[in-house]
Amino acid sequence: MKQILLSLPLVLATTAMAQAQCFADYKAKQDNPLRLHYGVAQISGDCAPGNAQQQLGPRLAAQGWTLLQVQSVFGPEGLDQRKASAGHYYLRF
Repeated sequence: MKQILLSLPLVLATTAMAQAQCFADYKAKQDNPLRLHYGVAQISGDCAPGNAQQQLGPRLAAQGWTLLQVQSVFGPEGLDQRKASAGHYYLRF
């Protein structure tokens, strides 16, 4: 029983670390004139497309952008391969 209680904080900490390391790549637009961009953003909480969409929509809207689509969600291992494509919008929002 003592081992289980001592392991619980470790499990909770590991879960929190996994949630903190979530990223999403997305497409967004602005109108008049039409502008499109591809970007990468960090997401907190559940690492799922629905959660990413809920977080990114308001972030982008605050800067005049409309979220078109969340492409995918991924961990830190996917950052390097997306950095060049995201350019200026890499971890901006």
